[in-house]
Amino acid sequence: MAIDGLILLDNTGRPIIQSGFRSSQPSYPLVHIDAFNNALAKAPRPSDVDPVLYVPSLTNGTPSACCHISRGDMRILCPISGDVDPIFAFAFLQTFVDILTEYFGAVSAATMRDNFDVVYQLLEETLDAGGSPLTTSPNALRDIVLPPSLLTKLLSVAGANINTTFNSGTGGPFSSSIPWRKANVRHNANEVYFDMVEELTAIVNKNGVALSSTVWGKIETNCRLSGTPDCFLSFTNPQVLTDCSFHPCVRLQRWARDKSLSFIPPDGRFILAEYRFAPAASAPTARFASPGSQAVNPTKDSVAIPFVIKPVYDLEDTGAHFDITLTSRLSTRSLENVVIQMNVGEGVGGVKCVAARGSGISRHMSAAETGMSSAMGASWAFDTKNKVLRWEIANAPPSSTWNLRGSFTTPSVKPRPSHALQIHFEIQSHTFSALKVEQLRVTGESYKPYKGVRGRSMGNVEWRW
Repeated sequence: MAIDGLILLDNTGRPIIQSGFRSSQPSYPLVHIDAFNNALAKAPRPSDVDPVLYVPSLTNGTPSACCHISRGDMRILCPISGDVDPIFAFAFLQTFVDILTEYFGAVSAATMRDNFDVVYQLLEETLDAGGSPLTTSPNALRDIVLPPSLLTKLLSVAGANINTTFNSGTGGPFSSSIPWRKANVRHNANEVYFDMVEELTAIVNKNGVALSSTVWGKIETNCRLSGTPDCFLSFTNPQVLTDCSFHPCVRLQRWARDKSLSFIPPDGRFILAEYRFAPAASAPTARFASPGSQAVNPTKDSVAIPFVIKPVYDLEDTGAHFDITLTSRLSTRSLENVVIQMNVGEGVGGVKCVAARGSGISRHMSAAETGMSSAMGASWAFDTKNKVLRWEIANAPPSSTWNLRGSFTTPSVKPRPSHALQIHFEIQSHTFSALKVEQLRVTGESYKPYKGVRGRSMGNVEWRW
């Protein structure tokens, strides 16, 4: 067997819509719904439910498994049976969620109910009766299942054949010889944009040494080109890319030969390629460090962390004092939307903090009793429910230093804060790999399109103390 079907539940655990499940008993989807709801009721938190649940058979048949994910106020279940890898099910779940996002924008229970007929058609077209993925390309699906709009709803109420009405000028579904691109595409303005988005994931120990740091990137493309254009994209330093995966439109032989991308793009937004940055094949990664400073990363395969955190904690029997200093190691770019989170543990109250730019020396604790403070572009807030202290810096200029000093009390228990800070940040017009486009050429059509390329980086770092 393969994937048995999909079940969409609301936040109360009731089904909204589900696949046909033609190859199984009528009670089969209900067994998985009950198994998930029972596991959810027993879990302390919804996030504690195992992503793959064992589901015994009602009879003496073969047991099955229930893979599930959470999106918005919904849970999407994917029952599987037989020798099926759960990763296959999760990959299909993510693909189906991407399709729903492409069609409806926001994925919610109310949206699914309002567009019940469209969602059911998508379930039928994306998964065949044998449990194998069928049509998952948004461009091909739009020829079969029209996106919801006021006009399509009016025609549906009037009893008109919607597919015949809208596809009469395009040749109907599957009329294109290219599976991922519709036939006879026309745009008033021909343009194509490439966004190189890279994300750093790192763990740093209490000595400031990076235990692991990996950069994963992707090339997000927004294509609005008429006809059937043929695109060619080359890079000045393709050797920094490794573990690459490509959209089906990319000609793999061309990439294997000269590390350039040749493709006929789909229409609209899509991910052209995903990759991992290999710093060992590029320039030294300590380029963030200032002259004379000590390198943070001891291994050649590590990626430099663009900031330094110096946390100082003084734990007592009934509370704690802390002093956290962040210093940017960038020389030309600013760190944006910096968020530092610290879980202070259960029983914590009386949080007092001062957020400021600079080392924080000689700062006083006055006017910090409200649970939120903002000064010089930095602010802090305390989540009393989750016991998380959140420090935000909207924009940290190059080589700037920021400080958060404070204290908290634990009257009833000994303080047990998490010994790790979670830091999230963004850097505009920057990539860790320094990947640069050498040439972008569009052929096969007579027009000259507008072309744009930009980079963007983000990161999630766990800094231990």
